Formats: sequence, structure tokens, C-alpha cells
Amino acid sequence: MTTETSLLAVGKCIAQGRGLAPVLVRRAATVELDWDVRQKSRFEATDSQGRRLGVFLPRGTVVRGGDVLLAQDGSFVRVLAAPQPVLRITPCATHGSPFDLVRAAYHLGNRHVPIELAPTHLQIEPDHVLADMLRSMHLVVQDVQAPFEPEGGAYAGGHAHGHGHGHDGGHAHAQPAPLGPILGPVGGHGHVHGPGCAHDHGHDHHGH
Repeated sequence: MTTETSLLAVGKCIAQGRGLAPVLVRRAATVELDWDVRQKSRFEATDSQGRRLGVFLPRGTVVRGGDVLLAQDGSFVRVLAAPQPVLRITPCATHGSPFDLVRAAYHLGNRHVPIELAPTHLQIEPDHVLADMLRSMHLVVQDVQAPFEPEGGAYAGGHAHGHGHGHDGGHAHAQPAPLGPILGPVGGHGHVHGPGCAHDHGHDHHGH
């Protein structure tokens, strides 16, 4: 039993609760953490039972939503990815195509930006310079509150699993950069929006 001032030590993270009985995971206390905290190996947090957790994980560990923390007293704490401010990037329904998301992921990857990839959109942390760049590519950029789970690879350290599911064998996600030889520079492939484009670009690419 912890007191108000004591910390319950947590030293292990079980990726997506693999190997645990589902009923144990469902009954576990939860803790909501944003991306800034989840990529640290040392932090404090308070779980849904009001317990103060002192988390000390191996360096390089990245905690994902759905992971389960094992506390020193043998109890489990299920991690929830907390909603946070993010930029959600979608193709322009009028002048764009889904391929625009591939181009955007390539250019963001070249800037080593953590990116969450989804079939219909990308998400990145707020950055007005990148938002302006993406809007200039005729993508729609919206400010939203949502959980943020960027791709693995260089950002995952030794914890290389993806969005809400596990991969066996420590498989790391591919990064956008290798697409470079295929895509080429901006405007080098596919339909280009620019001064010579006949489309009307008077529409608003800002989110509401």
C-alpha cells in the first residue's frame, strides 16, 4: 500500500500486454500519458486508482498506448495514449488525391519529424512552419485533439511496435525517407499545383 508521498516503482513495460491474460489487462488500473511523456524512460504519473507511479524503464524505451506497465508490487497498469494537440493532414477533396499524403510523408520524413500514419491522414505535433509547407502543397491541415502514436523505427528505440498491435521479432517500421528515389523532388511526380495549374486554388486549406 502506497502513501500520499511514496512512489510505486515501475520497472517493466510489456508491449501491448503480450502474454498476459486479457482479463488481467481489462481489470488493470490505467494511466493516461501523452507522447512527450511516453518517449521518456524516467517519469512520474498518477494512475486511475490514485497511485503515484515512479517509472524507471530501460533507456530508449518508448511506451505506446495499449502497453502494460508492471509495478514493483506485482500489479499491472495499462497505458492509454492521452489526447493532445496535433496537426491532422488530409488530401484536398477538390484538387488533391491520396497520393499527396505519400509526398507529405516523404518531405516530413526528410525533416526527421515523428509522423503518425493512417490510411486517410497523417498526424504530426504542432509546428506552424511545417503546417504552412503542407498547405502550400495543397493539403488540408487541421488542429485537433487526438492520441498521437508516431511510427516506430528511429523513434522507437528498443520498443519497435506500432499502433495498437504488436509485431514479433522486434520488427521496426519502415521510414518514409526510402521513398525518395521513387518520388523525386516536389512536383517531380504526379499532378503539380502551382502557377501553371488551371485549377482554382481559392479554397481554404486551414482546419476549422
